[in-house]
Amino acid sequence: MKYKLIIFDWDGTLMDSVDKIVLCMQQAAQQQKQTIPTAQAVKNIVGLSLLKAMQQLFPDLSLSQQQDLVEAYREQYLLHQHLNTPLYDGIFELLIDLKAKGYTLAVATGKGRNGLDSMLQITNTSTLFAATICADEANSKPDPLMINLLLDKLNIASSDTLMVGDSSYDLDMATNAGVKSLGVSYGVHDPEMLLLSNPIAIVDCLATQLHPHI
Repeated sequence: MKYKLIIFDWDGTLMDSVDKIVLCMQQAAQQQKQTIPTAQAVKNIVGLSLLKAMQQLFPDLSLSQQQDLVEAYREQYLLHQHLNTPLYDGIFELLIDLKAKGYTLAVATGKGRNGLDSMLQITNTSTLFAATICADEANSKPDPLMINLLLDKLNIASSDTLMVGDSSYDLDMATNAGVKSLGVSYGVHDPEMLLLSNPIAIVDCLATQLHPHI
């Protein structure tokens, strides 16, 4: 085992939820009578905390308007609970296998705590993770605080840790925490962008291609 701890991003890495995020963000903008961002613009902010995402998408708005968009997005997300956001193929089995082999698993996500807890329950994965941390409990990625808090809680060294994510925010957060990272190509940022963050590798299918790197 090269690593003891594997930290996963959630949206776009473990769960196929990016299309729902794009839809909810666009409808939140429409509800608040703001310019509707393109799908690519929304994908570019997946992984950030919601307020930071709004500040990037709508930089000319006041803080109050940006906060209204955060609430509108949350409202839209609840309205669209019927939209299926499954784990990517093979991910559930991968997580079970990793835990059985002795790896400690964790999540560091741009989701809020309520949102993540709901998804953990729906996907029956809560018992697979030793710890999880959300955007409303730490500074937004790529600040290293999320990872640092997990390392402290689990008493595992940065050198024994791998961060897995689909965005440059995930990989840069890992670098800022002194942790190695692995990128996945099927999420929000393309491989060319991920390579700028110096991951150990980029894989096209986490379920089948993670093991050689850990």
